Amino acid sequence: MAVRDRLAQEKNVWLCTVRPDGSPHVTPVWFVFLRGSWWIGTDAISVKVRNVEKFSRVSLALEDGRLPVVAEGEAVLHRGLFPEEIMDAFDAKYGWDVSAPYTPDGDRVLLEVPVRRWLLAGTAQ
Repeated sequence: MAVRDRLAQEKNVWLCTVRPDGSPHVTPVWFVFLRGSWWIGTDAISVKVRNVEKFSRVSLALEDGRLPVVAEGEAVLHRGLFPEEIMDAFDAKYGWDVSAPYTPDGDRVLLEVPVRRWLLAGTAQ
């Protein structure tokens, strides 16, 4: 399957952020890939958001280790109104309102990660 098809169809990507002490924080997240960027919805109080606020460089990897797709970029936090195109893409892919709070006290944010560099694009090394 082509990388573009996998980005459209696969449900999870592993997001790696950096904790304030320099250690990695890796977690699976739902995503959409549009306009050259990964988009990830999460609660504003999450560890990944706190990490990105301190150190915006992240890595992302699709789950299939046989045909890896790994990217690097600088995460940008979007608060408030989310772009309609992104909300529609999450709804189409997951049947999910990405702007709806997961917890009663949590505002939602979008992480946008424009790809700075593809490390491996579909071939294990």
